[in-house]
Amino acid sequence: MKDMQSVSRLNRAFRPDHYQLSVTLERKDRRFHGEVTIDGAVLEGAKDLRLHAKDLDITNVLYDGKETTWSHDDHDELVIHAPSLEPGDHKIVVSFSGVISDPMHGIYPCYYDYNGQKKELLATQFESHYAREAFPCIDEPEAKAKFDVTLITEEGVTVLGNMPVKHQEAEGELLTTTFDTTPRMSTYLIAWVVGELQKKTAQTKSGVEVNLWATPAQPAASLDFGLDIAIRTIDFFDDYFGVPYPLPKSDHVALPDFSSGAMENWGLITYRESALLAEPATTSLADKRYAATVIAHELSHQWFGNLVTMKWWNDLWLNESFANMMEYIAIDALEPTWDVWFDHATTEVISALRRDALDGVQAIQSDVHHPDEISTLFDPSIVYAKGGRLLRMLQAYIGDDAFRAGLSAYFKQHAYENTSADDLWTALGEASGKNVPDLMNTWMTQPGYPVVSVSQNDSEVTISQEQFFIGPHRESKALWPIPLHSTCGEMPETLSEKQVKVTRSHTSPLRFNSSGTSHYITQYDEATRETIMAQFDDIPTLDKLHFLHESTLLIQSGRMSAVSLIPLIEKFKNEENEAVWSMVALAIAELKKFVQTDEASEQKLRQLVGSIASVQYARLKWDPQENEPEEDTKLRSLIIGLMLYSEDTTVTNEAQRRYQVTDLEALDPELRSLILGAVVKQATNSDVIDFLLKTYAATSHVGLKDDITSGLTATKDDGTIARLAALLKDTKLIRPQDFSYWFVGLLRNRYARDYMWQWIRDNWPWVQNAFKGDANFDSFPRYIAGSLYTRKQRDEYIEFFAPFKDDVVLKRNIALGITELDGRIELIERDGDAVRQALLKRQ
Repeated sequence: MKDMQSVSRLNRAFRPDHYQLSVTLERKDRRFHGEVTIDGAVLEGAKDLRLHAKDLDITNVLYDGKETTWSHDDHDELVIHAPSLEPGDHKIVVSFSGVISDPMHGIYPCYYDYNGQKKELLATQFESHYAREAFPCIDEPEAKAKFDVTLITEEGVTVLGNMPVKHQEAEGELLTTTFDTTPRMSTYLIAWVVGELQKKTAQTKSGVEVNLWATPAQPAASLDFGLDIAIRTIDFFDDYFGVPYPLPKSDHVALPDFSSGAMENWGLITYRESALLAEPATTSLADKRYAATVIAHELSHQWFGNLVTMKWWNDLWLNESFANMMEYIAIDALEPTWDVWFDHATTEVISALRRDALDGVQAIQSDVHHPDEISTLFDPSIVYAKGGRLLRMLQAYIGDDAFRAGLSAYFKQHAYENTSADDLWTALGEASGKNVPDLMNTWMTQPGYPVVSVSQNDSEVTISQEQFFIGPHRESKALWPIPLHSTCGEMPETLSEKQVKVTRSHTSPLRFNSSGTSHYITQYDEATRETIMAQFDDIPTLDKLHFLHESTLLIQSGRMSAVSLIPLIEKFKNEENEAVWSMVALAIAELKKFVQTDEASEQKLRQLVGSIASVQYARLKWDPQENEPEEDTKLRSLIIGLMLYSEDTTVTNEAQRRYQVTDLEALDPELRSLILGAVVKQATNSDVIDFLLKTYAATSHVGLKDDITSGLTATKDDGTIARLAALLKDTKLIRPQDFSYWFVGLLRNRYARDYMWQWIRDNWPWVQNAFKGDANFDSFPRYIAGSLYTRKQRDEYIEFFAPFKDDVVLKRNIALGITELDGRIELIERDGDAVRQALLKRQ
């Protein structure tokens, strides 16, 4: 591991203005070579001249036309021994070569099968700091420059870049492709894709060409949904931001191998196939909605992050927090019947509130002290989910008109430049007339969030705040300026003090954080809580959802007893909203923690779940009704999943019957993973497992692959668990991009947990070798901590990760994992007996 150091900022010595980049891709030999000419300026005070270059062989360097020597340091930097560092314009020419390797960053291959043949694409992934693996450059967000890119490839392939093709010429077996000059942009947004591709094309209202690309192994019809969403989203953002899409084309490419969900490369967005493609008859509604939000997320980046870019990675939220919020704003406008803010509440809000309650979690705006630490900033619960939630809070605080006006001014003033948080707050403050920095700076720089306690004594309401924690924590005196969003107009608009007392004349039910817009939770005194519960049916659906989630959080923190969840979830028998039922399922998952080692109480919980879900099961049954609302279609799968957990024999038998009489691809995509899981759990021999594994290996249908993964990892059989674990290292069967789905699926399976916990410890060297450079490598401690439940496992976790506690990539998630484990074990030990007794007393 490298010694700790401050991250060098090479842009402060040499500022590039233009790159002339030529790269020859030798796919079959797994190598590339090229030459880059960089025109830029040496700045006053520069002590040396450095470029980023990682794992590149440098063969020649010219400085202002003269050969010079060079050396490498230990921090991905190429030191150019320039004869003079006279401030002003200079030209650097570097010849280089490198290796094309399987890890999904830099330049890497993507594998797929088509008509019985093995085929490949070549693709790039340069965010956060991987452009330096492809060519020497100043690989920092602030080092914006224009790029002229030429790629020399094998003939007979499609070659895509950030810009349209300017010139293309075949000579013998080689194809030379030159692209139009890019606007000023950061290196992490440069991209190319090379290989055999099919496409569908359309145009936006303003004439932007939009192309959806996939390998020929994918059905052509699977491109239509994403193309429609992409076109309408660009049109929406053109209007919403008041600034047109900045490029002449927008390519969207589904890659067979891709580490994350998608990447916002300017003009050439890359996706894993499941995040872009949707077959009309076999893709579930949930998967279509997921693809739509990913497309909208990446397209919002074409403004947030690409047109206007953060100066440094500590302001990553300027990219990701906004994209997180804008994906929901866009899709809500395009598909209002989807009610995507319910999806937001059951995914982003849950993720943010649970992660942000752990002592030691990062703030949204966090400094970087080491190059390897950059990737750890991409915490989906904080920089994405919490950041998006806070911007939604700000939007509600200043109003949407002011919000849009501020964004438009921000884009116009800072186009093709780099910014910091203050630039955005200034634009939004001027548009709204409100002191935005005073509201937002604390939220962005201070980790965690408050719990607001509310108590009533006759007409006097006492409102107080303190930091909310789950698990062990240090004492905190942190305070926040909290937009309260109370249902009572007599309550203050914001709470900045530790405590206030308010005299109230109204007698209507008092609630706070209406619609769950602000980033806090509420703990009511017993009388106020009982009043809310008594009128629960009259509460808006979104507020019911948040009330239930907040109850689970208060339970985890020890502020309420877990026993209170039992009567609370029974109130939802007649509820017909899928998002609310998703939260009910989450509450049931909380109760499962207490009964895993007690068969009698677990059986009582299964009966309880069956009785709660049976009302909706009787209404929805297994098959969609003609013209039924999509809400019911989505709810059906959730309800059947709960009924399968209840072990209702009529339901489990029906799952078996449908599996026996229906081809896998013909199974209802809304129910397929549930059916496969039920069948696998009851399998008495290896025939089912053999068949599903064979199908998984043969199909290119990404939705079917995901459903098979979900089904197989639900197994209860020890032999099957060992067999699946052994396959995890077979990268021809289970792609590295899909490893975590299989591993986490097995680890969270209570029947496989012990085996997989031992497996990951035994195979850690292989995991390190396979994923060490991956942007998501730091997630492994998080996956593991989220799946363990006993003190013995907690002690094993600490012992296993002790050698890595100072690793800059892993250390934060290791520490948070210990905190999370301590909180979970404390909860189980504190409330376990009471929950089990309450369940056993049920008739």
